[in-house]
Amino acid sequence: CAMRDGDLFGVGDLTGMLEVTATAVRQRIERLLERGLIDREKIVAGRGRPTFRYRINERGRRVSGADSTDLAEAMWHELMSIEDSQLRDRLLSSVAVRLGREYGAQLDDTAPLEERMRVLSQLLSSRRVVSDVQSTGDLPVLDINACPYPTLVDGGDDNTMCRLEEQLLSEALGKPVQLSQSRRDGDECCQFAPAPSETQSSPNESNL
Repeated sequence: CAMRDGDLFGVGDLTGMLEVTATAVRQRIERLLERGLIDREKIVAGRGRPTFRYRINERGRRVSGADSTDLAEAMWHELMSIEDSQLRDRLLSSVAVRLGREYGAQLDDTAPLEERMRVLSQLLSSRRVVSDVQSTGDLPVLDINACPYPTLVDGGDDNTMCRLEEQLLSEALGKPVQLSQSRRDGDECCQFAPAPSETQSSPNESNL
């Protein structure tokens, strides 16, 4: 919280502000650096030893920001109340694509699919979406062990959120995935598997 305004702080600054020991501040700084929530800058002044100062970064701002659950719920319900189904679907799709691209920008699009899934799983976990990757046959699958949006899914028959999650993950991975298991159907987790290739020939076609 002390670093939310984006200014640079040294250990001495934070020690005074937080009224704790310099050792406690350094330990906390190391943990924040490991999590990638703050950046470190070297300050060189004259011939003396360089010092380091620290600043919160964009990822840190997101983690330390206010809980946006209420805002997300209000926006979701307003979108779902749009009567024009084509407009509603277009807006929801745009949201899924935008979020997917944010995740995708942090993946190596030249890496194998399983590796991309594992990095994506780590990114999801950093946002408190518990997930893991396992192999089923020759293909990796992404398991999401708890719904990331429990307050936006009312338990009814509407599967809009599931379809958006498919689109978001497909956009992030750069490959279409489909929901192969769902907690809504009584499965242990929601599982996303690579979708069958649209260009793959069907057995009947291959025999022509």
